[in-house]
Amino acid sequence: MFKDDRLAGLFQAFARSRAQPPSLVQKIIAGIGAVAVFALALTFSVVLFAVVVSVGAIVWAYLWWTSRKLRKQMRDNPPGGLVIEGEIIREVRTRDGEGS
Repeated sequence: MFKDDRLAGLFQAFARSRAQPPSLVQKIIAGIGAVAVFALALTFSVVLFAVVVSVGAIVWAYLWWTSRKLRKQMRDNPPGGLVIEGEIIREVRTRDGEGS
């Protein structure tokens, strides 16, 4: 493994001192910080959700409002008169007269 001499002092500095376990005060401060970060993230997500829902509702209302004339026209005059939905089955005849 290649060892870089420029980083040797950094590794020795870490090797000399052992990490101390966090004290009770540090644990309490870390817990308060975690709760604060969670509350901030929750606030931003609620605001983002409200903005997305509002924009979606505005776009839906705009499309619904602009297409109302077309919907009324199609309701009053359906294309081709009577519209019956279904399937079409077509029988194809070959040259010798048999159907397939």
